[in-house]
Amino acid sequence: MNQQANNPLHGITLEQIVVKLEQTIGWKAMGEQVDIRCFKSDPSVKSSLKFLRKTPWARTKVEQLYLDNCVETKPQAGGFVWPSIKK
Repeated sequence: MNQQANNPLHGITLEQIVVKLEQTIGWKAMGEQVDIRCFKSDPSVKSSLKFLRKTPWARTKVEQLYLDNCVETKPQAGGFVWPSIKK
């Protein structure tokens, strides 16, 4: 099976993304970040999923919003880390 170790969205469904964003930042903030009607006018997970599955540009923006707000970025083990310099 093809492993996607560097893909933080691997194994996460679009529904999980929308629910987590709604819980974390709320519909209002989601509508401000991604200007789509399904986040602004009578928002629901069902209507959002229906729209996002048909609209690749909106899905890309929502996925990026999820990465920016709900995923912690940790440095890779063994990767470069700036040294701590105390003066």
